[in-house]
Amino acid sequence: MTQETIGILALQGNVAEHGYVLDQLGVPHRKVRLPRDLEGLSGLILPGGESTTMSKLMVFNELEDPLREALRGGLPAYGTCAGMILLADEVLDTRPDAVSLGAIDITVRRNAFGRQVDSFETDLDIPQLAIGGDQPPVHAAFIRAPWVERVGDDVEVLARVPESAGETAGTVVGVRQGSAMVTSFHPESTGETRLHEFFLRELVGI
Repeated sequence: MTQETIGILALQGNVAEHGYVLDQLGVPHRKVRLPRDLEGLSGLILPGGESTTMSKLMVFNELEDPLREALRGGLPAYGTCAGMILLADEVLDTRPDAVSLGAIDITVRRNAFGRQVDSFETDLDIPQLAIGGDQPPVHAAFIRAPWVERVGDDVEVLARVPESAGETAGTVVGVRQGSAMVTSFHPESTGETRLHEFFLRELVGI
């Protein structure tokens, strides 16, 4: 499909699952753990997992500042769940020393949907994914997921919790700003490839 290389932040979390999706799409990829791993990338995926653990390892590996600079320089990025937390401008209910890369002008609440036992799946309508006609909804898995409480003026909302979801209906769970996008849910865990395809097509340009 392409010779462009996508990085996957490989400090902790769903690294293999994102790699499998990219393999399905025929996109070369490599793991990113150290600053040198950022060289030559066309885009970066920040997976779901434990955001505080990722923060600690990012600092330990001296990756925080080089990654922040790469994002400021326009490196396209897609964050899922913990990746949303890392890419947000502001995070609520997290540790004071947690890394905030500030790639998207949003306020995110960590673990907003509850603990592991509160994990759930639902279908989301994401019109931006449609190409040449209607698309079936995205089946989304939320696992100790964050949500978006504030959206900046230049941020495009991609997904909200459906009206059938009760008290969380309408909650923002996917956004895009410039060369970065994030989702609260895990498309890599449900066999869904359209979010990755959208990222590659619209943000990376391949």
